[in-house]
Amino acid sequence: MTPPKKKHTLSALVENKFGVLARVAGMLSGRGFNIETLNVGPTHDPAYSRITATVVADDAALDRCVKALDKLINVITVNDFSREEVDHVARELILVKVKSDKKTRTEILEIAGLFRAKVVDVAHDSLLIEFTGNVTKISAFLDLIEPFGIIETARTGAVALTRGLKKASK
Repeated sequence: MTPPKKKHTLSALVENKFGVLARVAGMLSGRGFNIETLNVGPTHDPAYSRITATVVADDAALDRCVKALDKLINVITVNDFSREEVDHVARELILVKVKSDKKTRTEILEIAGLFRAKVVDVAHDSLLIEFTGNVTKISAFLDLIEPFGIIETARTGAVALTRGLKKASK
């Protein structure tokens, strides 16, 4: 029987140097992991960047991959934020363009308000809504907006940090 696969959010603190992203992505894809989401950005210290990737894998395969990533040059730390013992906050941003007319606009705005989403553009026949939250809340928001007619979406994928003063570490 094959071990169950689940979604994992990996976060790697890396030196902000040429080729590091390619090596990390290459390691993941080379081991057969499909990268569902990928975010990269500088930290408060411009010498470092944080790479956050979401992959689907069984625990054993992912453990081997995390150990291999940890050995890559320019990688400082790698964490699997999907582990139950890691207390963390994860968020992603989505932009949703939804069909809207005089009849539906008020209802769409009410739904956006319930989720504390922000309308960033209004056109005659559509609304562009920005929403930030965890994956569950984004899915719930999309479920309620979908009947109006989603024209297109763009998602960032998750970014995550540990709670409190504790830093993500090995």
